[in-house]
Amino acid sequence: MTTMTQAPVREFKMPDVGEGLTEAEILKWYVQPGDTVTDGQVVCEVETAKAAVELPIPYDGVVRALHFPEGTTVDVGTSIIAVDVSGGAAPEAEAPAAAPAAEAVPAEQPAEAEPTAAGSGRQPVLVGYGVATSATRRRPRKTTPDGFAQQAVAGVRTELNGHAPAAPVPAAAPVPAAGPVAGAQRPLAKPPVRKLAKDLGVDLATVTPTGPDGIVTREDVHAAVAAPEAGPTAPEPGAPAPEVPSAAPVSTPAPAPASYDTARETRIPVKGVRKATAAAMVGSAFTAPHVTEFVTVDVTRTMKLVEELKQDKEFAGLRVNPLLLIAKALLVAIRRNPGVNASWDETAQEIVVKHYVNLGIAAATPRGLIVPNIKDAHAKTLPQLAESLGELVSTARDGKTSPSAMQAGTVTITNVGVFGVDTGTPILNPGESAILAVGAIKLQPWVHKGKVKPRQVTTLALSFDHRLVDGELGSKVLADVAAILEQPKRLISWA
Repeated sequence: MTTMTQAPVREFKMPDVGEGLTEAEILKWYVQPGDTVTDGQVVCEVETAKAAVELPIPYDGVVRALHFPEGTTVDVGTSIIAVDVSGGAAPEAEAPAAAPAAEAVPAEQPAEAEPTAAGSGRQPVLVGYGVATSATRRRPRKTTPDGFAQQAVAGVRTELNGHAPAAPVPAAAPVPAAGPVAGAQRPLAKPPVRKLAKDLGVDLATVTPTGPDGIVTREDVHAAVAAPEAGPTAPEPGAPAPEVPSAAPVSTPAPAPASYDTARETRIPVKGVRKATAAAMVGSAFTAPHVTEFVTVDVTRTMKLVEELKQDKEFAGLRVNPLLLIAKALLVAIRRNPGVNASWDETAQEIVVKHYVNLGIAAATPRGLIVPNIKDAHAKTLPQLAESLGELVSTARDGKTSPSAMQAGTVTITNVGVFGVDTGTPILNPGESAILAVGAIKLQPWVHKGKVKPRQVTTLALSFDHRLVDGELGSKVLADVAAILEQPKRLISWA
């Protein structure tokens, strides 16, 4: 019976700050070696594929080392900072810092024997960051009883080498938990690697892993794709097939680094929010059949109402602008045409009609385009909607938008008019059914009451998923938004 002792140095590992993301980039360190930290103190800022968030340290101590410099992308579960906790109270210790970060837990060890942060009574202090052990330890790998795993190993060797092994493996011999065994269990790989393998048509069970603990890496998948091209040509008919040793690695020449004129070109790495946005837009454009319709409308009365609301004491201290009334107009149009607020369930082959509206607002930030949404926007009064819009924009500009604020959106508004653009054909936010683009509001000649007069005019563009929304429904929604902006009193008569 061994007694667990408290390690003087604690390794703080990169948590899952984005609800399922596998990596994050360290943007800025707020501490340096030798600094004293306390439980809950923010030590660094990281950027995931969804947002930039700050990480608090979960214990007291003195910073011993920073394992990665700023600008480094680190996998979730990798230690990023070492803290000496010998001078103060700390939760139960994890494995010593000298132990390998990815060391597998022996299969014989019961789950209850592993100390967890949850047992310390500490509560999560960050959106998407919990105290579950899955973020810091690998689950025990399963072994098969009654010598079945040994038989599977022998069968695999026979199939790959073309002959039986010299001697059968005794049933009592243990199977190494970290070794890749084809057919005996599901190959280990991170979600991005699994998606890459799926896109390239590679069966992960046939890939030789080179990562720690038998994890399949991106390089392994690419090597598996390149293997047939790098191998010998097919033998002539009748010729015996050459025997290929199963352990022989396939070597592929490393591609020559791309050369470019650094004085005339600048290359910017695509990562974080920009990378995620690019992937999402490509997926949306080539998954959902887009249709875009346009309407040009006189919004002179809406602009007058905006000025009146700015003087209303109910809106004191709130952000009041044309976007507020455009958002309200879209919410009313959705209530009149609820079928537009839906999503497509590919697995179940069903259309899911939402009885709530999480209204997304596309926001351009220094880190790229993000689309946070206002939860249950349909249930908000106009002052409440103004308050939510103001908070959303301010948070996005500060780069503090949380991952949860960008999830579960149903429809989106993108205001391209702030850049002086008349209109556009917006791409749907993944999983949503429609997106409304608002063009610049300009003084233009317009026929009003039989006479040509200068009026405030804008062009609206509505893109929608044609699997969910047909031309009639999409046209009704766009026409309703235009009608409300032309006659804002319809906000009352149609409410």
